[in-house]
Amino acid sequence: MITTTMWAATWPRTAGIGMSSWLLNALLAGLAIAVVAGPLGSFVVWRRMAYFGDALAHASLLGIGLGLILGLPSGLTVVIVAALVALLLVALQGQRQLASDTLLGIISHGTLSIGVIMVTLVSEQSLPIESYLFGDILSVTEQDVLRLWALSIAALVLITVIWRPLLAATVHEDLARVEGVPVERVRLIFVMLLALMIAMAMKIVGVLLIASLLLIPAAAARRVARTPEQMAVLAAGLSCVAVVLGLGAALRWDLPAGPAVVAAAVMLFVLLFALTSRIMNTNKSY
Repeated sequence: MITTTMWAATWPRTAGIGMSSWLLNALLAGLAIAVVAGPLGSFVVWRRMAYFGDALAHASLLGIGLGLILGLPSGLTVVIVAALVALLLVALQGQRQLASDTLLGIISHGTLSIGVIMVTLVSEQSLPIESYLFGDILSVTEQDVLRLWALSIAALVLITVIWRPLLAATVHEDLARVEGVPVERVRLIFVMLLALMIAMAMKIVGVLLIASLLLIPAAAARRVARTPEQMAVLAAGLSCVAVVLGLGAALRWDLPAGPAVVAAAVMLFVLLFALTSRIMNTNKSY
């Protein structure tokens, strides 16, 4: 695994001729994830699906383990497993035997535990388990960057297409259904996009932190946005800022890059929360 120290050691040799290729690849890969995480994370916040996102993220490690065992590309198996788990969760939402948060917790921790066991047993000569849990953005290649941006652009186009019906179903599902919105189809597309985004972000921030990148910038943007569209754009912008700050902190202080990106997002949330709370208190008329 490429460490931040190894990465930083190459910086003086490349600073004179331009940005380090490792740094540029990491930055472009992080931005590709950030622009998709913004609008998808906004719907996660609106629909209160934080636990759903956690369950999908944890299930992605099971996809990695299956890929290693079967000798298939991990990206493919992660997408397949995440999509199957998403479909299972949607199908089980109407059951009454278990509360939804209990069911999500069982699936989330169960798939994570099985995935850790599989990866640990199979990947002795591969990346250590920490690379999957917390990401390894510094090992992103140019091919990874091209693939991520192609998927990000496709996802953004699809989000734009389903934006209005998905927003209507989020605000009032029954009313949207009466108005002719294909609620089930739109929900299915949305959870498939979530599964795709999680598979994309796995290498950037790791399976334990993917849901944080979805949730935190969107929660921060909600404090200041006045319309759903503003919130989605602002959430994407805050995600991009978090990527830049996190990578900068990782380079400067030799920190793990994935957790540093999430920590930067947390700091942005705290800052916006404090600023907006102060403005609201200042505007009080009593």
